[in-house]
Amino acid sequence: MNTRLAVVDDVPLVKKVTDAAYHQYIDRIGVVPPPMKADHAADVAAGRVFVTGEPVQGVIVLVPRGDHLFLESVAVHPDSRGTGLGRTLLGLAESRARELGFTEIRLYTNALMWENQNMYARYGYEVMERRVGAYDCIHYRKPL
Repeated sequence: MNTRLAVVDDVPLVKKVTDAAYHQYIDRIGVVPPPMKADHAADVAAGRVFVTGEPVQGVIVLVPRGDHLFLESVAVHPDSRGTGLGRTLLGLAESRARELGFTEIRLYTNALMWENQNMYARYGYEVMERRVGAYDCIHYRKPL
């Protein structure tokens, strides 16, 4: 699957895929998930967004932070679930972290998004902690 850095022309598709992937959680968590409210144009301009598929079916947002790469969002369009795109995007995160000299990836997910928790555990992410604040989130790390 062709995975590449997103460009300005991808911004509407990044929003479309992200909204489609996260929409199912609105009723469950009671709020619009933060990735749906992200400034996709700014993230693309900053070189943080990678896409896969033609047309775009998967999106990952990666942010270098201090001593680790932060996985801000991963989204697969519902029509492409179960096709390996999530695995492809998580593999890209690992490759990107290594390219940047990081030995760890971190992320968090809402505690009510149990599908994500199962996926991250399956791909070697470890629970660091659970934080309850504005959101009830589980924080993960993956040593590389």
